[in-house]
Amino acid sequence: MSLKDKINPERLPKHVAFIMDGNGRWAKKQGKERVFGHQIGVESVREITIASVELGIKYLTFYAFSTENWNRPKEEVDAIMLLMVQAIENETPTLMKNNV
Repeated sequence: MSLKDKINPERLPKHVAFIMDGNGRWAKKQGKERVFGHQIGVESVREITIASVELGIKYLTFYAFSTENWNRPKEEVDAIMLLMVQAIENETPTLMKNNV
């Protein structure tokens, strides 16, 4: 029996929110640039979205950029904004296919 089979769909929430925090710190601990952590964060969002669709969770909210993030170095803010735009462009066909 898979983990998914053990989940009671009636007990799942209709809406789940995520705070995307710690990607940069995680990357630094890996000896990588902070932007690498943000790139991995995009993969996490993809995996969460796919799993949520499979489980029938209707609404997802991702808090990906807080007002405090504007205080980061300009290069990092620019990289995050570019990454968000690219992720939206790249993921939209799949999201639409899955009715997200």
